[in-house]
Parts: sequence; structure tokens; C-alpha cells
Amino acid sequence: MTSTLSNGITRRTLLKTTAAAALFTAIKTTFPSGAFAATAGPEVTGVKLGYIALTDAAALVIAKEMGFFEKHGLPDVEVAKQASWGATRDNLVLGGAANGIDGAHILSPMPYLMHTGKVTQNNVPVRMAILARLNCDGQAISVGKEYADTGVQLDASKLKAAFAKKKADGGEVKVAMTFPGGTHDLWLRYWLAAGGIDPDKDVSTIVVPPPQMVANMKVGNMDAFCVGEPWNEQLVNQGIGFTAASTGEIWKGHPEKALGLRADWVEKNPNAAKALMMAVMEAQIWCESMDNKDEMAAIVGRRQWFNVPAKDIIGRLKGDINYGNGRVANGTDLQMKFWANGASYPFKSHDTWFIAENIRWGKFAPDTDIKALVDQVNREDIWRAAAADLGIAATDIPATTSRGTETFFDGKVFDPENPSAYLDSLSIKAAS
Repeated sequence: MTSTLSNGITRRTLLKTTAAAALFTAIKTTFPSGAFAATAGPEVTGVKLGYIALTDAAALVIAKEMGFFEKHGLPDVEVAKQASWGATRDNLVLGGAANGIDGAHILSPMPYLMHTGKVTQNNVPVRMAILARLNCDGQAISVGKEYADTGVQLDASKLKAAFAKKKADGGEVKVAMTFPGGTHDLWLRYWLAAGGIDPDKDVSTIVVPPPQMVANMKVGNMDAFCVGEPWNEQLVNQGIGFTAASTGEIWKGHPEKALGLRADWVEKNPNAAKALMMAVMEAQIWCESMDNKDEMAAIVGRRQWFNVPAKDIIGRLKGDINYGNGRVANGTDLQMKFWANGASYPFKSHDTWFIAENIRWGKFAPDTDIKALVDQVNREDIWRAAAADLGIAATDIPATTSRGTETFFDGKVFDPENPSAYLDSLSIKAAS
């Protein structure tokens, strides 16, 4: 017989992963009654959160569906679909009190771009805070099927001649991403530049919301795009194009989306912010289990969430990649990570790279004080406080806020202690 916890989650579900089992045991041992540490409860019972229909929003969806928000004293959390990253930004500017949102599943660089007023109306800064990373890996760069004969994969240079010919014949080469300066913009630019294609001169970079990528590729509005799942897998399943590379092949274990909130909400509601983080952590642990992937795909695929068939979600969620060009790789380690290997922790070194790369492409000035900016926005202290209250094992809590040096597929090395050296090593940069 399957017993049920007070929040409606079965013990069998909670104990599906070793990490979840260890967490449950630690909590039960420390607090036999099921209550957590005697700290002040949340100042509010809810928060308005936004999300885009992307697999990496799963932790917020699961936290809502499985009752984790309610479990931690936040029964009134709203998780509202946003039409685009631009809409996410605009609703964050409004704030929850003005019929907008207080936080969101968000591209990791966006809180920095908003905090500095780089992407807001009239360049008015909106102070932001990053509480966690929602996932690592799980994005891809896909290309129209007309380029299949080039054999392009990680080496984007195989597209150079084809793109040049299209332009010479009077056509326009369009590559799409989801938000200027966002993660997809940066992965696409890095991949093109590594192949000798200047993303500012050799192609036209356009903005398309994630759920509209496949439809736009189908009618020929673009030649390539970078987006998160399930849209790359759906493109392949519909026979419209193919995946050249998973972003995990560009940078193994790269950071992707974040849990970002308005700083004023966090400062006004510190206990609620910690409770929110605890709920999201539990959801991330649940999402990490391979045993839960089928159920996760079914839940997030529902009409009220993504409105996407589970078959377009499940393959790459498990690390099984049909690239769509005759290349099939099953059981890879390129699946999206929600908790394993520190995927949830908001490493400051990762944020340092995002800012450095946006300096490369002209979004931030070359003299930007990267460390000071990261320290203003990154609230890893809230993550650590939530982990402590949850009883997360010490082995799952990073000892430092830095991952150290990172190496990319083309051999470039990023040292977060010396970002200028990394920038100096890059041959293609922002158009002057």
C-alpha cells in the first residue's frame, strides 16, 4: 500500500532517487513530526512567477504540481506562462503588485541586463537577484534541412561557404535566438565565431520566442536557431531540420536558466525567498531522477503548461538524441541536469562568464566591474541557507562559489579570476 504525505505526494514518489531518499531520511530524523527548523515562517503565502514553455522550467512546474510550494508555506504561488523573454522582462519591471510578476524562470544573463538597465525601457535599472540555477545543459543549435549536405555539426565553418553563397545570390541568412544577450544568443554566437562566421557581419541575428521557433523554420523564416528543448526535438520529429550540436558539446555542464526575482521582493520577504528556494530544490531533486522522466514529460507537456506531446520532450530529457541528420546517440550524458553535479547552485564563476561574453559582444562596456556586478545580483547565500534548512548533504553543497577554469570545445579556456585574458584570446568580437 502506498502512503501519502500531507501535501499529496506519495512516499514512493519522493523516495525514487537516492538523493531524495537521503533528504527525506535526514528531515525525518531531525524533525520526527515532519516540521522543519523553528524559524520564522514566510512573510507572504505566495509569489508570482513567470515561465517560458521550455523543459528547463520543469522545476517550477513540478514544485507547483507536486505541492512543494504548499509544503514550505507558500500555497498561493502562481506559475504563469509568458509569451516571450521580452514579456518576462516587461512583467518583471511591473512587479507582482502591478499585475506583473515578482520572479521567473529566466535566461541567466537577463537579471544582469535588467539590473543595469541594458534591456529595460529608457534604460531604467530594475534591481534583480539570482537565487539558483534551474538547470545545466539541455539546449541545442538546429539548422534547416537545406544545409544537411554540408555535414555541419560542432564545426560551424562547414556552413561558411553555403551562407556566403546564399548572400551572393541575393538572399539573407537569418539565425535566430530568443533574447539579445541571453544564453541562446551567446551559445549561437560562440559556435558561429568558433567556425569563423561573424554573427554581426556574416549573418542576420533575429529574435524569436522559443515556442515559435519550429513554425518559423517550417516556413523558411530562418536558416538556423538556438533554443532549449523541446523545440529542437520537435523540429527533428517533424522533419523540418536537424540539430548540429547540443550545447553540452560546446561547453560540458554549462549553466543555463536561473531562478531570478526582483531584489526588492527578496529583501522584503527573506523568509519567503528561502522557502521558495527550498521548494524549488526539492523539485529539482525530483526532476533529476531518471525514474521520474516519463512522468515529468507527461506533466509539463499538458495543455496548461507547454501543450507539447510528451514524445517531443522525453528523448533528449533522457539523453537520447536523434540529431535528425542520420546521427543518433542514445544514453548520452548530454541530458538536462537539474540537481546532479551542482546544477542547482548559482556559481558566481558562471555568472562571470556570462558577463564577460556579453562584454565580448558589446552588451556591457569593456571596463565593467564584473566581480562587483556579480556580487550585487548573485544571492548564493539564500541557496546555502535553504540547503541548510532542508538538511541537504554536505557533499551536495559546493565548498566555493567558483567552478574554476572552464574549457570549451574549441580549446578556449575561461579563468573567472582573469576574464580579460579570455576576452583577449578571442578572434571574433563585437562589430566596431
